[in-house]
Amino acid sequence: MVGMVAPGALSLQEVHRFPNRPVRVGGTLHWDILALHQGVLDGLRAAAEAARAANTRLTSVGIDSWAVDYGLLGADGALLGNPVHYRDTRTDGAAEKVATVLPPEDLYAATGLQHLPFNTIYQLTAARGSSALAAAHRLLLIPDLISYWLTGVAGTELTNASTTQLIDPRTRDWSRAIAAVADTLGIDLSLFPPLRHPGDPAGELTPEILSATGIEGPVPVTAVGSHDTASAVVGVPATSPDFAYIATGTWSLAGLELDAPVLTEASRRANFTNELGVDGTVRYLRNIMGLWMLQECLRTWESEGAPQNLQTLLDQAADATPLRSVVDAGAPEFIAPDRMPDRIAEACRRTGQPTPRTPAETARCVLDSLALAHRRAILDAQRLSGRTVRTVHIVGGGAHNALLCRLTADACGLPVVAGPAEAAALGNVLVQARTAGVITGGLPELRALLHSTQPLRQYEPSGDQAAWSRAAALVENIENVEGGRAEGQEEEPCA
Repeated sequence: MVGMVAPGALSLQEVHRFPNRPVRVGGTLHWDILALHQGVLDGLRAAAEAARAANTRLTSVGIDSWAVDYGLLGADGALLGNPVHYRDTRTDGAAEKVATVLPPEDLYAATGLQHLPFNTIYQLTAARGSSALAAAHRLLLIPDLISYWLTGVAGTELTNASTTQLIDPRTRDWSRAIAAVADTLGIDLSLFPPLRHPGDPAGELTPEILSATGIEGPVPVTAVGSHDTASAVVGVPATSPDFAYIATGTWSLAGLELDAPVLTEASRRANFTNELGVDGTVRYLRNIMGLWMLQECLRTWESEGAPQNLQTLLDQAADATPLRSVVDAGAPEFIAPDRMPDRIAEACRRTGQPTPRTPAETARCVLDSLALAHRRAILDAQRLSGRTVRTVHIVGGGAHNALLCRLTADACGLPVVAGPAEAAALGNVLVQARTAGVITGGLPELRALLHSTQPLRQYEPSGDQAAWSRAAALVENIENVEGGRAEGQEEEPCA
């Protein structure tokens, strides 16, 4: 993505898109990181061509990606194997091992991070004793690995590091509590290079990269919110502080932007995370399964010889019976790939609800369930933080899904502002532009530029709030019966 930024002007151009296909080898699910690196090089080449066509040149490069996963480098800087995918099963049981050393309540008090079975702390615990970890001299999170290959300079960007469950969100540094038990857990914090913050320099494109891409140097690489959600929250076009955000895509990250973490026991039991954001902020949010469930359904139907056109499917889902069946969109049974329609049907059957009979009914079940999960996350975030929400912003790919946006507005009883869909890229570009001195100001000024330049759509709440309350109570009962994520949560009016 190439951003063009000037005072009062902001535009984004997609110049290259490439697939991200995980690979299973020997029973382990890996990222094909070398293919991704080649995609980045192809993209940089296309960006250079776009800049030349606009009679300008690239000013900076910023990198964001998903969280928690990492690559290991040997003493010579060579990669010691393809990074393992967070959806791999190797972390099964790792949380229980960590809990014997650091109980969950102490771990949360130290790091403020939501329990997810694939957090980096669990990945490292599961990898203990492996030959790759034993030989490693450096550990680089995914965006830091790509940055290292482009610049030769190693660093650990803070917003992404905060997802590892190794950072103290109060000090914005490595957790002393984790450091005290790191040897017992088999974790070597010295493998991480020094921390850097959004806006810090991260090196320059090497002569080799400049030659391979045709870019005119020198071009700095700028640290941004390298966790894509950190950049996406920068890309929320809010005009006042009383907003909630839902960064949608494979996951839905639903929550608030705060000045300080919430580390209470009630917050832990509600499974909220305190990830660090740009300009000293905290992303107080809950991870929800997101559009992954619908993506997996589409993939399954295609593999079975019954491919679905997405827009036609969404139109049919809009006409399907509302709230006919709902599932807990945060349940761990939906994390793994394959058989998603069957697992959704099994969950409905197990809880005494009608099973979806058609792809449209399955899609409606998924979207109703996501809207309910959004509702609950926003309610809980307000209750636990003491903040009030008056507007919900949906950014990311889900901003294109009019049905999901409408259902979220109905479920929450709050207006939803949808867009921009490329919030992560826009937030990334804005931090680079500010660092380069093209624009000035804090997050309110960056968001004002977004609001004035990006197409947005607003959805007002409608429908039967009582029906949404009944469905929310049903999902809460499912969680209680099946040993779900949260304890002690109460349903309350949304607004």
